[in-house]
Amino acid sequence: MGNSDSKLNFRKAVIQLTTKTQPVEASEDVFWDQFWTDVNLTAQDMFALVPAAEIRAVREESPSNLATLCYKAVERLVLNADSGCVCERDRQTVLSCIRLLTRILPYIFEDPDWRGFFWSTVPKVGKTVDESDDECTRPLAESLLTAISDLLFCPDFTVESHGRTSADGPSDIQSIDSCEFIWEAGVGFAQSPPLNHTHDSSRAELLKLLLTCFSEEMYQSPSDTHTPNPWVSFFCSRENRHALPLFTSLLNVVCAYDPVGYGIPYNHLMFSDQRGMLAELALQTLIVSLEQELVDHSNTSPNPSTNTDTCSADYNKNTAAEGCQTTRGENLFVNYLSRIHREEDFHFILRGISRLLNNPLLQTYLPHSCKKIQFHQELLVLFWKLCDLNKKFLFYVLKSSDVLDILVPILFYLNDARTNQSRVGLVHICVFILLLLSGERNFGVRLNKPYSVRVPMDISVFAGTHADLLIVVFHKIITSGHQRLQPLYDCLLTIIVKVSPYLKSLSMVAANKLLHLLEVFSSPWFLFCSPVNHHLVFFLLEVFNNIIQYQFDGNFNLVYGIIRKRNLFHQLANLPTDVSSIQKALQRKRRSNSTHNAVFMETNNPCNTACSEAPYKTTPVQTGTLNASLKAMPRIDKLTETSQVSEDGTTLSLQQSDSTHSQSDHSSETRVRDTEPTSGEDEEKCETGDCDGSQKRLSSSSDWAPTPDWVLSWKSKLPLQTIMRLLQVLVPQVEKICIDKGLTDESEILKFLQHGTLVGLLPVPHPILIRKYQANEGTALWFRTYMWGIIYLRNEDPPVWYETDVKLFEIQRI
Repeated sequence: MGNSDSKLNFRKAVIQLTTKTQPVEASEDVFWDQFWTDVNLTAQDMFALVPAAEIRAVREESPSNLATLCYKAVERLVLNADSGCVCERDRQTVLSCIRLLTRILPYIFEDPDWRGFFWSTVPKVGKTVDESDDECTRPLAESLLTAISDLLFCPDFTVESHGRTSADGPSDIQSIDSCEFIWEAGVGFAQSPPLNHTHDSSRAELLKLLLTCFSEEMYQSPSDTHTPNPWVSFFCSRENRHALPLFTSLLNVVCAYDPVGYGIPYNHLMFSDQRGMLAELALQTLIVSLEQELVDHSNTSPNPSTNTDTCSADYNKNTAAEGCQTTRGENLFVNYLSRIHREEDFHFILRGISRLLNNPLLQTYLPHSCKKIQFHQELLVLFWKLCDLNKKFLFYVLKSSDVLDILVPILFYLNDARTNQSRVGLVHICVFILLLLSGERNFGVRLNKPYSVRVPMDISVFAGTHADLLIVVFHKIITSGHQRLQPLYDCLLTIIVKVSPYLKSLSMVAANKLLHLLEVFSSPWFLFCSPVNHHLVFFLLEVFNNIIQYQFDGNFNLVYGIIRKRNLFHQLANLPTDVSSIQKALQRKRRSNSTHNAVFMETNNPCNTACSEAPYKTTPVQTGTLNASLKAMPRIDKLTETSQVSEDGTTLSLQQSDSTHSQSDHSSETRVRDTEPTSGEDEEKCETGDCDGSQKRLSSSSDWAPTPDWVLSWKSKLPLQTIMRLLQVLVPQVEKICIDKGLTDESEILKFLQHGTLVGLLPVPHPILIRKYQANEGTALWFRTYMWGIIYLRNEDPPVWYETDVKLFEIQRI
């Protein structure tokens, strides 16, 4: 009954606010207290009782009342943060203010005229008159963020009190050392606080409001997001005295979370998991905070001598604000992340991320008996940022086989999402991570570990290594993935190229997959239908050359496959270049309705039944599914920087044109490539349903047509010498053995190839080309759009941003 009265009274207050035509003075506390004092409403109730239409109506018709409501709510938060929420009534008031602001803020951000409201100076927000003028006129946003930070370490509200009594005054709250109240043991903190679901729930409410504050970026077009997010800048600056304990709390809560717990079946159905909700919101807050990188790039290099073992008092020196004009250049969250260096910290982080990424792969005898997390996309973004911002962490991941515990779930997600058009972003982030990891030699070496743990994937059965698994999954993506994944083909092949010099023994299945891809990509009509399709053939030839030159001894399966499919290489070497042959090849393309379907459905692959894939089919998406659009992805030459290992072991950086000319000729048609839009420059979005970015990749442009000169320009640079020499030496030997011994069993031929050698017969080995990921504006914008799209879609209870006019991406109902 009491709750019903509370809802009724609150609803009356909302109606009063929307119907008042005259401004209500801020001094009328009786009116404003109706919105938070003695209000016992859940977040869902708050969203239901404050409709979007009424918020917009107040914003347009009574802007001064909406401004006063926000000001009074922030003022109440500041006052309670200063007093320490000493009683239950104060805590309930704080929660009501948090929920009300979470509801209102998106509608303030969506209106450009209101966007600067929170950054205007408002006098005396929760301050006494005897404080300095600079303190009294700080922007409302700074007061709000400071209050949220204080409340996140408020004893008996969000953290356990350490013997604190109610007699302690506000001065004790302001002088509290929040480093002693870090939420979870892990990086920089050894004590594990007792689990308190009430505290976790309060933290989650505050983090949701914090995310809502950060979300102002969602209401700016992509071209406007180059300017720093002021909310994140202030929150992660030295003006936030809680920056270090907040960073470690967020990171530790995520990495320590175990959704399985003690393994009791169906425990997630019997008990609410407040820690799981907190871990998800902490993860989202963390990745958004890390998005705002250092403005001063000279400070981005990690300082290995700095220790994050303990929360030093140095981080808390600048607790007082330095005035409204203070410049904030350094993001402390990025700084702290880049300075983590202890192996036990790396182990804690990697183990936690690995445990959570592998959680959806768990198989149990009892169906649905184990909780499966849904925030794996945010985890992948965090892992990306860890590897990108902390190179010591990247090297730690790659120095042991632990990296395979990350690789397997990534391949699982790639395979699982390949036909679902609403999960294209997930495929992209997985490919980005593999592109980053594969730039290091150790990654290729680790792939040689046998693959024994089977995860549920609809791929060809094979017995081999993790390298085989990677190739089989990539082949599945290319041959039976959604059309919107076509721009990723060069990235997928680049990853295989980068690891190929270190692959000691490919299985027959994986070898046949690679040859099947060459068969598809080397068909004349496919090569002639786009100015860039021939690059895929160069990638595959580079893979074969690397394996033959550097890992010939153990790769007899691939050598056998090359011998069996030798006609492919002869056809490439003799590719017709005259006008009539080119036009005849293109006739086939014009007869097909879809480039993607034609290229894979009409190709027969007799080498092995395991190579023939199921027909291309798009997984139907549940009707009504919401999906966020993505920015177009940069080309591979924008994503990687190429270098090669010289004879003395040093690494020489190469210009893109030099490296590709010597090996793959990826930029042989610079003039043609420059006419294509890149995602860093092109402002078009790849929107679900109506804009297929893939057509830029494989479909010919209307003003381009293949010419004999163009074909000759790259055909003459095809790196076929090594393969042709191999065929020249081995084909006669294999044919002679088959005739002399009457062999019909391929196992005998494989045994012969296994013990054969080409020492002294092949051309001089070419230098290994190393392609490492390089940061660029295009990928930064892609990550920002993808990250906020995830956060928008994941926060649906209550739906914080639904029905608001976001501009960073487009929301479509599939």
